[in-house]
Amino acid sequence: MQTYAYGFPRLGKNREYKKIIENYWKGRSSEDELQMNINWLDKERLSTYKEYVDKFPVGEMTLYCNMLDTAIMVGLYDCKDLHGYYSLCRGKNALKLTKWFNTNYHYLVPEFAGFSPSNFTMRWNKPKEALQAHKKGIPYLIGPFTFLKLSKGIPERRFGDYLFNLIDVYKEIIRDFDEVHIDEPAFVTDISEKDIKFIKDAYKRLDTGNICLFTYYDSVDFLNVLYELPVKAIGLDFLSSEGNLKYIEKHGFVSDKYLIAGIVDGRNVWKTDIEWATNRLKHISKFSRNLVVSNSSPLYHLPITIEGEKLHRRLLKRLAFAKERLYELKLVASCLEGDYNEDYNAVVDDFGMNKKVRVCVKNLSPRDFEKEIPYPERATRQKKLLSFSLFPTTTIGSFPQTKEIREKRKDFKRGDISKEEYNSFIREKICDVIRFQEDSGLDVLVHGEFERTDMVEFFALKLRGIATTKNGWIISYGTRGYRPPIIYGDISRPKSMSVDEITFAQSLTKKPVKAILTGPITMIAWSFVREDVPIREVAYQIALCLKDEIKDLERSGIRIIQIDEPAFRERAPIKRRNWNEYFDWAIKSFRLASKSNPETQIHTHMCYSEFGEIIDEIKELDFDVISIEATRSKGDIIRYFKERGFNRQIGLGVWDVHSPDVPTVEEMKKIIKKAMKFIPKENLWINPDCGLKTRGWKEVVPAIENMVKAAKALRDELH
Repeated sequence: MQTYAYGFPRLGKNREYKKIIENYWKGRSSEDELQMNINWLDKERLSTYKEYVDKFPVGEMTLYCNMLDTAIMVGLYDCKDLHGYYSLCRGKNALKLTKWFNTNYHYLVPEFAGFSPSNFTMRWNKPKEALQAHKKGIPYLIGPFTFLKLSKGIPERRFGDYLFNLIDVYKEIIRDFDEVHIDEPAFVTDISEKDIKFIKDAYKRLDTGNICLFTYYDSVDFLNVLYELPVKAIGLDFLSSEGNLKYIEKHGFVSDKYLIAGIVDGRNVWKTDIEWATNRLKHISKFSRNLVVSNSSPLYHLPITIEGEKLHRRLLKRLAFAKERLYELKLVASCLEGDYNEDYNAVVDDFGMNKKVRVCVKNLSPRDFEKEIPYPERATRQKKLLSFSLFPTTTIGSFPQTKEIREKRKDFKRGDISKEEYNSFIREKICDVIRFQEDSGLDVLVHGEFERTDMVEFFALKLRGIATTKNGWIISYGTRGYRPPIIYGDISRPKSMSVDEITFAQSLTKKPVKAILTGPITMIAWSFVREDVPIREVAYQIALCLKDEIKDLERSGIRIIQIDEPAFRERAPIKRRNWNEYFDWAIKSFRLASKSNPETQIHTHMCYSEFGEIIDEIKELDFDVISIEATRSKGDIIRYFKERGFNRQIGLGVWDVHSPDVPTVEEMKKIIKKAMKFIPKENLWINPDCGLKTRGWKEVVPAIENMVKAAKALRDELH
């Protein structure tokens, strides 16, 4: 039994990837040094594969985004150096950033507007370079269908022209390889009959006989067509759903291809039940003579290793990260060959169980998910109470986490300073940011979130039933990483989580201070979630904690509360036929969390997802104001809200905070004016597109000033 693994994290055990690239951005290293260090990191990464599995891909490493690399390879962009490459990742010419399927991994969206399909040409053979550098391994590529489906600017009527011209370039790229790994996760989406025919014709045209075709995140609805493709192997996910297994049980698997069976989890951290996995593979082997064992999806959704983590021993015994997944593949293969005698068990116990929490969830009634007063009346009350001018200005929540703040946090964690000293430092920073916001002329202020490491991790640390890791980093986009908490038990709130800092900030100003909370869907989407209870119960448990937090904030005089839900679209199942079940609990959990006094204005924030297709579901959340990204999308998303009869207030993200560039007043006004064509001016707020945590003050100060100037200028123009 051979083993195959793919997608091993590129971040590095000590986040070397981030440091290498960002040192180049800061001018501390040259292009040659950047490339040399990345090559070293990739060798370290590949050595981990070699230790445990028989086969693996080479060429997965990227300097920012593999979708961008693919676009450069096939001639969409002509980047002559790293300056040109990174100008497409960050800055005024940056490509749109969005979620990779239903994950929190982001990719840069290639833009084809104005590009003729006849212009495809091979400008760079990245997989060939990777194979020459590392010798052992299978060259890696994102598949042509997935690449085009995730891009924008391609007229639907001409999709076939683009695909078949692109296929000719792919054929040139892979023609000299004995084997090639091609990722086609878009095959698990809702595929039309027309697209199925395109796929069939395109791969027959690509016919090189050396393709190992990988699908993941869900089942493929047209496996019969994949059987006919001239490929060497097909990789299928046997964990995310039962669809692939059911089809194979009914129709078998073709004898002339290898079946690469994804049987260890690439997206969650619970140990594989080796006995279950072995029995599942034995069952699959009844239908396929040529079987290879693999992970169910790319491993970059997991931290690198549990080594060095200081978690409760009962929890630690239940976990496996990316390196441990490779070990599990080796164990499963050994077990199938009858050579297994290790004590490696998947443990399920009652660690973290809370009967009181379960009773609260069980006793929820339909009234708990409904607000007592409809939006129009709430809006009238809030307008009278808050009395904002046209185009009220605010921020999303966080302000720069400077080196001084990070060092002070480390000092506190090490015990070098007392809790009192740390809290005093945080209050000083809150004082400074309130003063800055007042001087800048912002209408609604925030406390800056200086005490928060991460929007999910901060609340996870305050809740029972959730654990946080020391070094469990995964990449979200580019060099940006975060540490997903681990939801292992029933969730409860021992005491208030954010009231002290927010009420202190409110005591410093007469302007309203907006409280920032992270919503239940995002808490789940950006955590590793327990699998022993239904996910809707986990969501309701978190929502009840947030509901209690809002009550405490209201009692303390806070009148504007933002519940961030950037993962609302991301967490939706890939196949639309499964949407109803998801949106039912997702909408209910937000409504439960946000049940508040009608005078309390409830905001939510969403960014970097394709929201146009779920406006109706967004409306069902029953908030008062939503803030969204409007810069990289050039404000185009606003028209979707108009088309769906959206009548709530919208905060326009007029500043791309993932770029170091400071937008001008005119650039911001242009976005606002475009939005005014679709949304009444009385319903528009002005804000950055996301939190300012990763930006520096040298960018924040002028950008906030320009944002306020843009709002004031438009107020004057419109009287």
